[in-house]
Amino acid sequence: MLTSKLFTLVLVVEPQRILLGLKKRGFGLGRWNGFGGKVQPEETIEQAAKRELWEESGLTVDTLQKVGQIKFEFVGSTELMDVHIFRADSFHGEPTESDEMRPRWFQLDQVPFDQMWPDDVYWFPLMLQNKKFLGYFKFQGHDTILEYTLEETEGLS
Repeated sequence: MLTSKLFTLVLVVEPQRILLGLKKRGFGLGRWNGFGGKVQPEETIEQAAKRELWEESGLTVDTLQKVGQIKFEFVGSTELMDVHIFRADSFHGEPTESDEMRPRWFQLDQVPFDQMWPDDVYWFPLMLQNKKFLGYFKFQGHDTILEYTLEETEGLS
């Protein structure tokens, strides 16, 4: 029986580039990713997304656009990761390195997919086109996708 845990992921996007962070410790160590983490019991999902973005990058945002929701299953784990994905097209502050992440801008045609989670190559194009999506990815370890579904959707809750 799988239990589900809520997570957030925020991608900061400008017209020609995207801000990613190199994970310096913990889950996803050594991979480029968006900014996010666990939702605390007293927080809404959007509050958690804004908090994690600030803690990991030093940036604040007024508004977030929810673009996706992906459930991740890892073989051998009893916990399903329920990740709510947001896009921020405007922000305040300068990206600043934290204990957990080292932020860096990438041109949109130079996103380092070979140094990211293997699923990113599938849903990033939808996110960059402002399309909403729902997905499921089942991993063996952290590098092998055993199965997945990904579909565009009209709305997200």
